[in-house]
Parts: sequence; C-alpha cells; structure tokens
Amino acid sequence: MKQGRLRGPSSIGEPPRSRDQSLEQALAAAGDGAFAVGPDGRVFLWNRAAERILGWTAREVVEKPCCEVLKGVDPDGNRLCYQGCHVMSLVRGGKAVQHFEMETHTKAGKPVWLDISILDVPAVNGGRAMMVHLFRDVTSTKHLLQLVRDNVAQPPSPNGADPSPLSRREVEILRLMAGGANTKMLAERLHVSPATIRNHAQNIFTKLNVHSRLEAVAWANQHRLT
Repeated sequence: MKQGRLRGPSSIGEPPRSRDQSLEQALAAAGDGAFAVGPDGRVFLWNRAAERILGWTAREVVEKPCCEVLKGVDPDGNRLCYQGCHVMSLVRGGKAVQHFEMETHTKAGKPVWLDISILDVPAVNGGRAMMVHLFRDVTSTKHLLQLVRDNVAQPPSPNGADPSPLSRREVEILRLMAGGANTKMLAERLHVSPATIRNHAQNIFTKLNVHSRLEAVAWANQHRLT
C-alpha cells in the first residue's frame, strides 16, 4: 500500500464505487485527520493523518461505531459521542453542523483536543451515503490559551463585586441567552442535547441566585457580559 492511501474496506478487497474511490483518494491526501461513517455510525474510511493523530490504524477502527473509537466530551466533560449523537441527528434533519472542539484520547491514552468539521455526503447513483469528519489536533492551542487565561488577571466588575462565578461555558450560554437564543437554539449551536442546556441553565440560576432567564440576562447586562 503506497504512502498516503486512505485505508478502509475498499483498500482491502472491496471494489469501490467511482465516487467513493475519488473521495477516498482526496481524503488520503488531506493533511488533516479524516474519517467517514455510514448512516449506522460505523467507520468505513480512515486516513493516515487520523492514524498519526490518534494512533489507531484503519484495520483497528473500520466497522466500529465512531462513538466507541472517539468517546469525546465537551469542555465541561459532557459526553458528545454516543449512538445517534446530536451531530448525527442534525445531519439527518438536513441542518448544518458548525465545527466544534472535543476532547478525546489517543490509542495510548493521551488526552487530545480536536477541532472537527462535518461534511454530509448523500448517496448518489448507487453510492453510499456518508458523513465525513475532518479534524485537526488543537491541543497545544488549548493549553496556550489556558496559560494566558491563568496568567492574566480578570478585571474587576464595574460595581466592584466579585468576578463572575460562572464557568466559561456558562458565560457563553448566558451570553447566547441574552442574545435571544432559546433552549433548542442553544443545543444546536453548542452541539449538545436540550437536557444539557437545561442543566447548565439551572446551574447558572443557582450560582447567580436568580430564578429566571430574565433575571439571569439582567445580571449579565449589569456585569457587562453581553
């Protein structure tokens, strides 16, 4: 097998369809990690960059559900990878998926942060439908940003009160709330379930000692978080 060839069933004996073969060749040449899953969520294409970043070979992951391979979580530790995940639901509903960051682990168990983009490829002329994941390792960038945050003092709030008690994700959600986003919109924007958004909202209310979104948004305006 020559260097750079995408490895999957089509490279170990299954004759590929012309379109699938063209996609395989394009992904094989990509500098970013790339893999494709079918409608059942199982991996059937996995390129060399994916192997380099995560350590898994194509033979080890092909035919496995991608959620079992990645087991990703968001910055707050909420699970992102599961059978029929939110990303799969959005794609099946014909909705666009913005790129997102996810923490996973390499085959050796090393934590790694990935920035992931999704490309939905519908079935055409007898080809197979697939969802292509393109990703790059942003672990170093995440660590650098955290060092900057840890070493730059947070400015005091305008009224001299203590800094915000909210986590970064909670601040992000509160800002989106202030912009008019409802639970469904927040779930789609952040690629989590509505239940996760409701949990975040309840935590925000508790930390701010408020009882409604209206009060929480008023707090955000007062502390110039919007």
